[in-house]
Amino acid sequence: FPFGEEGSFVDFCNDGGKSCYILSSLGRDTKALLQVDLTTGETIREIYANDQADVDGILLDDDTKEVRLVSYTIARHERVFFDKELEWDFRRLEELGPGGEPARVSATADGTLWIVAFTKSDGPTDYQLYDQVHKTLTPLFVSQPEFLKYKFAPMEDVRIPTRDGLEIVGYLTRAKDNGEATPLILRVHGGPWLRDYWGFSALDQWFANRGYATLSVNYRGSTGYGKTFQHMGDGQWGIGGMQHDLTDAVQWAIQQGIADPERICIYGGSY
Repeated sequence: FPFGEEGSFVDFCNDGGKSCYILSSLGRDTKALLQVDLTTGETIREIYANDQADVDGILLDDDTKEVRLVSYTIARHERVFFDKELEWDFRRLEELGPGGEPARVSATADGTLWIVAFTKSDGPTDYQLYDQVHKTLTPLFVSQPEFLKYKFAPMEDVRIPTRDGLEIVGYLTRAKDNGEATPLILRVHGGPWLRDYWGFSALDQWFANRGYATLSVNYRGSTGYGKTFQHMGDGQWGIGGMQHDLTDAVQWAIQQGIADPERICIYGGSY
């Protein structure tokens, strides 16, 4: 893949080595899942593409190599199912689970037992055993059990309009849930070719505990939203559109009554 393009090998297809699955942004804006002829390099079929975000997860059948699901992340993790039984299982996990986003961590060779991680923004990750035959869940452990005795603030995914009409994704952790404006910390991810995700942030919780709301933003230049969005940040670090996105995010928080306009600071870089 030349500079400016993204892609990777996923796996061989079940056709005697004639084709494979790849992720690729070639000839398109976002990374798509493709089946490619290994002799000619030609695309046999486009399996899935989203025009707003890169494909960032794939689950294949271990034996047949058929695609069972793909996923992408605009604000929260979203799945597209090619296997109806698998889709039903994930719906069941959402019904039975302790809250949060379920993800299959591993499974037995026959697929009848899964280890499932439920990711939360206001507590530790909860691991449970899913019996795929009987459709039952059994608790295993949580990643940091000492956290269970504390109350944490939930992280919200928000959409923020910018001055030039672009909509960007942000993640907000409030210091108070009574609608009162509080000091705000704008937490800026490094890179800039990285992105923020929804989930538990020890740093955001530490700030919230001390009375500070925290807002992180996937400003233009962030990854995961395609080449156009990523390269909108070129040459704009601190002087143009990238900086305006951060400023507009703070103004949005003020207008929404979240942030005290007299008490705002920025936290950025590596952390």
